[in-house]
Amino acid sequence: MAPRRKFETNAVRTQVPRTPLREHSVPLYMTSSFVFDDAEQARALFADEVPGNIYTRFSNPNNTEFVEKMCLLEGTEDGIATASGMSAVFTSFAALLKSGDHLLVSRSVFGSTHQILTMILPKWGITHTYADIDKPEQWEALIRPNTRMIFVETPSNPALDLIDLAWLGALAKKHSVLLNVDNCFCTPYLQQPASFGADLVVHSGTKFIDGQGRTIGGIILGRKELIKDVRFFARHSGPSLSPFNAWILSKSLETLAVRMERHCASALDLARQLETRADVESVKYPFLPSHPQHALALRQMKLGGGIVTFTVKGGIDRGRRFLNALQMISHTANLGDSRTIATHPASTTHSKLTDAERAAVGILPGLIRVSVGLEHVDDILSDIDQALQKSR
Repeated sequence: MAPRRKFETNAVRTQVPRTPLREHSVPLYMTSSFVFDDAEQARALFADEVPGNIYTRFSNPNNTEFVEKMCLLEGTEDGIATASGMSAVFTSFAALLKSGDHLLVSRSVFGSTHQILTMILPKWGITHTYADIDKPEQWEALIRPNTRMIFVETPSNPALDLIDLAWLGALAKKHSVLLNVDNCFCTPYLQQPASFGADLVVHSGTKFIDGQGRTIGGIILGRKELIKDVRFFARHSGPSLSPFNAWILSKSLETLAVRMERHCASALDLARQLETRADVESVKYPFLPSHPQHALALRQMKLGGGIVTFTVKGGIDRGRRFLNALQMISHTANLGDSRTIATHPASTTHSKLTDAERAAVGILPGLIRVSVGLEHVDDILSDIDQALQKSR
């Protein structure tokens, strides 16, 4: 029996079998299809009687390695890789929900997830209700007889609100409802929702999993019987991840632990420093004692994550002036990069929400979201300080 290995070892040493060439690093399998030994093997493969590759839209060794590695890291039975994080979110809905079903969703979700819930799923007769992530007392009352799934982000984007996953997992089990958790902000290194009772875990591999802003990808992980239905939907609707991107993401996982340690250490340092700045109205970071769910963060997260949010005094105009004054920090629509990124959610990622909807999830006009990169934290803080001064 093979020894049970640690997280970091699984991330580095999980590989598909070597070819006869005995390569040390897994090669790229840039092929659209795979050759059958004979007619009987082809029949058996299409009948799902034997394992193997048929067509890269269905499976590919690079995708298989990425999925197997993520299953080990998240502690799930099975998974399927997708072309993007949003294709993972959408596919997890579309594969398992039908007309007449109801979703219970944490109010603070990514802008594109909000658009799927409000503009796309209703076309198929799938409804949703939002619940406040910081008001757990209202959740059970909002579960309906036709509620099929609960979907949450924790920490949320961008407000960094948390929900108790153990409590939510028990609630979902009590009502025989699927629990689907977007674990993008934490990665499996900081949090494993399946250990708290989640049936499905989705990721945007584009973010911290890749970690260098190079590629787009997503993944859905969960119980084998659920992933079987997800795989059927994905096989025929085609949101497959390219072998090249799967290879990148699998290689990126080899450094995930060391990168997240640095992201989190710098983020905590930056958050502490920002709390002392007179131009900053408020700071939010899960491992700050001032975070309203600090105790919960310590209980269910290994570290506080790589995202810090703060609100500058002066509202939306000051927020924009601040971004324009940054010299080193990137102003782009991404997060989880080796480069620090600052974003103004009210006018970008969450601009499709109404003012009232943004206020309900803590997105104030002057809110700045910082994805803390791998530069020296002193240089990150220096750039923020000079931008705060110039934007007065």
